[in-house]
Amino acid sequence: MRTAFSRSRRAAFAAPLARLARVGRALAFIALACAALPAATPAYAERLKDLVQIQGVRDNPLIGYGLVVGLDGTGDQTTQTPFTTQTLANMLANLGISINNQAAGSTNQQSSLSNIQLKNVAAVMVTAVLPPFARPGEAIDVTVSSLGNSKSLRGGTLLLTPLKGADGQVYALGQGNVAVGGAGASANGSKVQVNTLNAGRIAGGAIVERAVPTSVSQAGTMQLDLNDMDYDTTQRVVAAVNNAFGSGTATALDGRTIQLRAPSDPEQQVAFMAQLQNLDVKPAQAAAKVILNARTGSIVMNQMVTLQSCAVAHGNLSVVINTQPVVSQPGAFSNGQTVTAQQSQIQMKQDNGALKLVTAGANLAEVVKALNALGATPADLMSILQAMKAAGALRADLEII
Repeated sequence: MRTAFSRSRRAAFAAPLARLARVGRALAFIALACAALPAATPAYAERLKDLVQIQGVRDNPLIGYGLVVGLDGTGDQTTQTPFTTQTLANMLANLGISINNQAAGSTNQQSSLSNIQLKNVAAVMVTAVLPPFARPGEAIDVTVSSLGNSKSLRGGTLLLTPLKGADGQVYALGQGNVAVGGAGASANGSKVQVNTLNAGRIAGGAIVERAVPTSVSQAGTMQLDLNDMDYDTTQRVVAAVNNAFGSGTATALDGRTIQLRAPSDPEQQVAFMAQLQNLDVKPAQAAAKVILNARTGSIVMNQMVTLQSCAVAHGNLSVVINTQPVVSQPGAFSNGQTVTAQQSQIQMKQDNGALKLVTAGANLAEVVKALNALGATPADLMSILQAMKAAGALRADLEII
């Protein structure tokens, strides 16, 4: 009887344990399946700060004219750049120093300036960018570029230069040692140079003296401007903002401009913009476009470019001109003179342009493969692509830069 009782007790515990084991295996399978699912974040999404700009928040260019001194004999040649000596004379006059080396009885000041021979001074243009919300006392970088015929700005120092905006007001003052990234040397007619020597940069070389008033929100609203006009992307941005902050927060005014309802309090406004710029938005596919650079021969196309079947015949025409000097010797005792003449030979060669079939391409890889099959150079491809566009075989916009 004891044996039968133990068996029945073991059977009573075995059934719940079996059910627990089955439930555990089912939960483990569900966990593995969930781990194998892709993340819920949108594919190829970009932050809103990379797609739009806040209207009113912009950089302001600054420009100024000044002098760089302390050059090692590589400054302007004052006989060819008289404005360098005039600028130096005006600067010295502002410092209370007058240039008086005129001849006795002479009243022509211009003649006295022309006698100044400077080799360590160069006239330069100074440019900078005033960032938004810059306050007086902040330092900004400046770029210094030679205006005259100086050979190098290496080792020079920019003297105090006022930097003005488009309204003629002074917004910053620039001064400091110029850092030039190039190097060069010359001797006995030979010259070696790496990069440019006539432009340099001064990190933190200007101090902001005047702030530009920036108005971001007006009457509780602000506007966003898309970097590239696209109605689909504009609609997606509006939907993302309304989903995050509530319906009616964003309204599309056109294909580029979006109006936002923003808080009027500056502190809440900063928090609102910080959350807004970090929203993820998947932009729409860009229009098919082919960019042609006529100066460098570069060709760039995006993934939306497609081709229709067409036939292309393109032949190369080359002209070779070879000029050699020919010396004509006079006869003996003819009292003639030896004469050197130029003799030119012109050769023209035209390759046969066989008609080739370009197959249709539905994606970028097929388009590249079809164009490579022509065996044309980038310069020839520019003409071929323009002809394909005119024939309606190229499904893309051509833009020549």
